[in-house]
Amino acid sequence: MTNESAPNAKTAAATHQEHGTAPQHSPISPRKALVGVALVLIAAVLLAIFGILPRQSAEAALKKHTTEMAPPTVIVASPQQGAPIDSLVLPGNVTSFTDAPIYARTSGYLTRWYYDIGAHVKKGALLAEISTPELDQQLLQAQADLATSQATASNAHTQAERYKGLVSDDAVSKQDTETFVNQAAATSAAVRSAQANVQRLKELQSFEKIYAPFDGVVTARSVDIGQLIDTGVGNELFHMQAIQTLRVYANLPQIYSQSARRGAKIGLTFVEHPGKTFEGTLVRTADAIDPSNRTLLVEVDVNNKAGDLLPGSLAQVHFKTPAVAPTFVIPVAALIFRHEGLRVGTLVNGNKAHLAPVTIGQDDGATVQIVSGLGPNDQVIQDPPDSLIEGEQVYVNSSPAGPANVGGK
Repeated sequence: MTNESAPNAKTAAATHQEHGTAPQHSPISPRKALVGVALVLIAAVLLAIFGILPRQSAEAALKKHTTEMAPPTVIVASPQQGAPIDSLVLPGNVTSFTDAPIYARTSGYLTRWYYDIGAHVKKGALLAEISTPELDQQLLQAQADLATSQATASNAHTQAERYKGLVSDDAVSKQDTETFVNQAAATSAAVRSAQANVQRLKELQSFEKIYAPFDGVVTARSVDIGQLIDTGVGNELFHMQAIQTLRVYANLPQIYSQSARRGAKIGLTFVEHPGKTFEGTLVRTADAIDPSNRTLLVEVDVNNKAGDLLPGSLAQVHFKTPAVAPTFVIPVAALIFRHEGLRVGTLVNGNKAHLAPVTIGQDDGATVQIVSGLGPNDQVIQDPPDSLIEGEQVYVNSSPAGPANVGGK
């Protein structure tokens, strides 16, 4: 029996190989499956401990460091007190006494110009000529229409007078007489309208010649021969300025506004004239304090018949003022220039920045006198960053604060 079973076993194995099937294995035990799941969980926990948690800790530390370093680091110092001043030097803008752009009042082509930039001209001088052929033809047509209107009006008046004489003899009706009288009145109105049109075109024709409106100098010429000229403010032909007398405008601090007296003599200096002082006269003030910078606008007129001074330049205006209060000296680097006016950064509440509006006095290039806006106990921020804003939190350098470094960095 044993011998017969062996061939049967071989035959079964051969049959499995022939049909491509393998013998079945026993299923995985539940114990081994639990062990595998436990290993996966342990690996996930180790990954969280040694990977995610350190990264979160690093991000928290970076966030804390960034928050601490966000406020700008500043150095503060108390301003040095200066002596009261009895004079004040302020920048002044020099302008011409009269400044006018010159435009065309009629359209055409520029045929000639007679003065270029820098030319001194008298009032009424011919600056340029414009050719206006269309306007000339319109004037001829208007004059012909006027002649027609005058002839029609003359005939209507003759008829009206004739009917007025006949109506008293009952030779014509009153209705016909009134009709001719009304026609005479209408034609008279038409004549006046035609006359006004002719006068209008003559006035426009007179603008073919451009004349200087005042004595002055030509500071700009924007056209040339053959250029098409259009009316309106979009096409400036010339620019003229009267420079025999110049206006100098300066902003006087409010604290000195009462010292501005009309008729006072004011000294003016210019960088292009070293060592020379020009005398001007305070002729008018705005009679109102500008709320944006708390200053009084004043005008000083200076004689410039010699032509030494040029409009558009910068002047140093020397005011004599009463000594009203002591000043405070700070480095020029502590000044903050903003569109709303000059500011100085100070420290309030321990770590908050305050941009105090100030008025400056003497300026020697390294230091500047603050006339108003600072107190002796204020802590001035030295070399403030350009991005400093009102109320911003700052980090104060732990170095001991002393008087402002008025000698520079």
